Amino acid sequence: MEMNGTPSQLGYHMPAEWEPHSQCWMGWPERPDNWRGNAVHGQHVFAKVATAISMFEPVTVCASVAQFVVIKAQSNSDNPEQKVAGIDWNFNSWGGVDDGCYEDWSLDLHVARKILGIERLPRFPHTMILEGGSIHVDGEAFLSGTCLTTEECLLNENRNPNMTKEHIEDELKAYLGVKKVIWLPRGLYGDDDTNGHIDNMCCFAKPGVVLLSWTDDETDPQYERSMEAFSILSNATDASGQKLQIIKLHVPGPLFMTDEEADGVAQDGEAKPRLPGTRLAASYVNFYIANGGIITPQFGDKKWDDEAVCVLSQAFPDHEVVGIEGAREIVLGGGNIHCITQQQPVV
Repeated sequence: MEMNGTPSQLGYHMPAEWEPHSQCWMGWPERPDNWRGNAVHGQHVFAKVATAISMFEPVTVCASVAQFVVIKAQSNSDNPEQKVAGIDWNFNSWGGVDDGCYEDWSLDLHVARKILGIERLPRFPHTMILEGGSIHVDGEAFLSGTCLTTEECLLNENRNPNMTKEHIEDELKAYLGVKKVIWLPRGLYGDDDTNGHIDNMCCFAKPGVVLLSWTDDETDPQYERSMEAFSILSNATDASGQKLQIIKLHVPGPLFMTDEEADGVAQDGEAKPRLPGTRLAASYVNFYIANGGIITPQFGDKKWDDEAVCVLSQAFPDHEVVGIEGAREIVLGGGNIHCITQQQPVV
């Protein structure tokens, strides 16, 4: 059912990710030109993520017909039905023909409509190009909420070149039901696949509290970005007027793609190249909040892996923090646990 008007006009708002979920949605990795070893390594870690989330809430995995048997053998998630509404944003493969991750995204354009049809949920269509990882909200309702995003992504000329910053902000307010948008200039260093998605850089832990990707190494190119964001957040207030508490979450590494990892990808020219020596956009901010659980990546950097679990445990004292070993396999294909999941909120 296609809806008329904007979500905020009809009393909708986007809930925070820590609010109760009816289920989690995931997509199954398959493309050999993006995932090394015909995606076998990535599929193994995706299955670990789905299994971890399923301890807290149901998981529904979207896969092609060809992969159905493979995924069925590795997952046992079910999904209940709840009544909410969904926004069907536009999509152009994270940057279009010239800068996107792959050349043909025609089937991707049907995913949101398909899911909403399966769930029998109302659909709000929108022509603006926007990916879920480019926004993060604090969930405050009745037009008192706050949204985080980056100029590097939403103002990139490869997304919505005919829209001004003010126009984009107005659309975010109208469709997410928020009152205020806080813009960080840039996302995580090296996050070229998404042009600086906010979910690799900064997120809300609760209203008035944010987690920020951080490094103490002044020689790391990430340092300038973290300091820049810290300065903006330190001087910002949320929609209710309160100052933000900033929790620093140190990045791992730095980590780089190896020759072996790059050689495992079918570099056929139809997808963005995966080149050896490329710095991986690895961040512990890219975690998933489940019902009572925090599913966080572990990159094999023990110092910062352990530190991330400790920081997240303190930030979410009522949640069980579950670390996913081998999450490097996900970041090799772009993004991480937050990028490959999508919560479906309970009414």
